[in-house]
Amino acid sequence: MRCKSAMTAAFGIFIAAIPLWAQGPAAPPAPWRGAGATPCVGTDGGVYQCPAAPRTRAVRAGRLFDSKTGRMLTRQVLVLQGERITEVGPDAQVRIPAGAQVIDLSQATVLPGLIDAHTHMFNARGPKMTTEGSVLIAVQNVRADLRAGFTAARDMSSHGNGYGDVEIRDAINQGRIDGPRYQVSTLGIVWGATPATTPANPLASTVVRSVEDARAAVREQIGRGADWIKLFPAGNYSFTATGEAQYVVTYPMPVLQALIDETHRLGHKAGCHVYGGEGQKNAIIAGCDTIEHGFGLNQQQIDMMVAKTLYYDPTLVRYTEPYMDDNDDKNTGGKYRMIPIFEKAARMAAATKGIKIMMGSGVDGSTFPHGTQALEFEWLVKRAGLSPARAIQAGTTTNAEALGWQDQIGSIDNGKYADLVAVSGDPLADITELQRVKFVMKGGKVVKNELTPGR
Repeated sequence: MRCKSAMTAAFGIFIAAIPLWAQGPAAPPAPWRGAGATPCVGTDGGVYQCPAAPRTRAVRAGRLFDSKTGRMLTRQVLVLQGERITEVGPDAQVRIPAGAQVIDLSQATVLPGLIDAHTHMFNARGPKMTTEGSVLIAVQNVRADLRAGFTAARDMSSHGNGYGDVEIRDAINQGRIDGPRYQVSTLGIVWGATPATTPANPLASTVVRSVEDARAAVREQIGRGADWIKLFPAGNYSFTATGEAQYVVTYPMPVLQALIDETHRLGHKAGCHVYGGEGQKNAIIAGCDTIEHGFGLNQQQIDMMVAKTLYYDPTLVRYTEPYMDDNDDKNTGGKYRMIPIFEKAARMAAATKGIKIMMGSGVDGSTFPHGTQALEFEWLVKRAGLSPARAIQAGTTTNAEALGWQDQIGSIDNGKYADLVAVSGDPLADITELQRVKFVMKGGKVVKNELTPGR
């Protein structure tokens, strides 16, 4: 096993992966001899104020989006006990328990908590950035995501911050900081075509040079707490003199297959960063669980994804921003652009029956700030051609399924987590409503409420 990351060393701890349902806090030895009421104890031995006792709440929803059917229901009531939903249905059929706190959202639209399938909670690690400063930025980012209505997310590499995403994930699960429910992919794994000439950076992506290296890297990252393995089968793009897009192939196919097979053998999933070309086709053939970006997808590749039940995560906003045209203009003298190629691929995928399209933003603190990623829903509708209902399903039921959390989140159902958001208007009529989330609840805890002051 490689040395611990600088972040782990800085805190002097290593926290094992904690599942979605999170381990409960431990109690200090009795009797408590310190200040105040008896606190709870974290895995590092530090004490903190225990969460409040579970309480019964009810939510009156004027409109409620049923993410399983894509329909908008009216005049619904939800009953919550602690962090779970215990009952949901028409207000004429659901009895609110005596003594329950009632949250009145009767003038709003209530939806399941949103899920972002592609975030980077850490900003790119600059040469002058300290571990402490990087962590503070990550905490700010995850809080911004939660307050924007994203109660769950998949983080797709720590951007040079080692296993820091594992520790942020676990701190959220322990109630130490506010943020989405996370699955994380830690360092990522890249191909090194030539022998190493300098020592490996333990905070950066793991470099592999053989099938054996590939399998070992997957075992290492999962052993250190990774939920997903982030792979890079296709590198950057360029244009030929005649305008044909071409893409760099990275891993040899046997190495890519070993990476994915080892990931699956250990019961985990892989997400593949690809722009197009042979590397993209290899990722599909090898069975990468999610295809990220996919500028150059063609119908044959899309059909292969449907047959293999792979998911497509386009991250449209991130790669149709003005800087893309700036780069293409500089590199081609203004002759060729990638954005139209990408939009055509996204529309083609959206029009294909059976394709599983995800909502992933790619927010990274550079060109796409945290807390603004609901722009992706608008782009899925206006650029890819999804209906508003299908776009919302991409960020709820489809993402929950891709993460294997469909029994816990993604829809408003009995027994699932009380992860809810609300907006003033109707997002089926105006998808941009999701950019103005007014109410956020995660696990029965109100995180943000701009609709019913004082609640």
